[in-house]
Amino acid sequence: MNNRSIMRLLICGAVSITAAVLAQPSVALAQGKSQPPQQATQPALPDGYKMDMLIRTTLIALSQANLTGNYTVLRDLGSPSFQSVNSAARLTEAFADLRHRQLDFAPILFFSPKLVREPALDEAGRLRLRGFIETRPEQINFDMLFENVGGDWRLFGLAVQMQPAPAPTAAAGQKEAPAAKQPAAKQKAATKTSAPAKK
Repeated sequence: MNNRSIMRLLICGAVSITAAVLAQPSVALAQGKSQPPQQATQPALPDGYKMDMLIRTTLIALSQANLTGNYTVLRDLGSPSFQSVNSAARLTEAFADLRHRQLDFAPILFFSPKLVREPALDEAGRLRLRGFIETRPEQINFDMLFENVGGDWRLFGLAVQMQPAPAPTAAAGQKEAPAAKQPAAKQKAATKTSAPAKK
């Protein structure tokens, strides 16, 4: 992992996600008391549209919190267990490094989140979404956990990491950044300049 990468994790008793990140550098961990899994029937896995919206709205809420320094809305979007261990002040402290970079995630509205693992429910019925947004020059890596509260999926855990985007291949680079069009006169001049001299 790049030393300049930034990751912040906010978790309430999620053993599996906690174990996965403890070995990573630059990780801030906020964890509440583990709660035993509920015995109720697990909720159904949401459809792709709903998962896409969960990812986008969470990242936009984080971005707005970082830009304004006000984390109350981000906290209010969380589940009761998330809110119980994460005050607005604690979120402000946890995301300090990311906030200082003043990154605006608004461009993610034009990108589709890409998952690196299949969406899954854990033994407590929480939804885990891991993937990235293919922005440049840095891509946004995310690891999110949602808890179903009264039929609504609410934020339970969040990890965000900024990482330099991999270099595009030659073919992809040409598609993403086509050469700027030049006026016809300049194109002709460029053609003449680049043509080999006739003997």
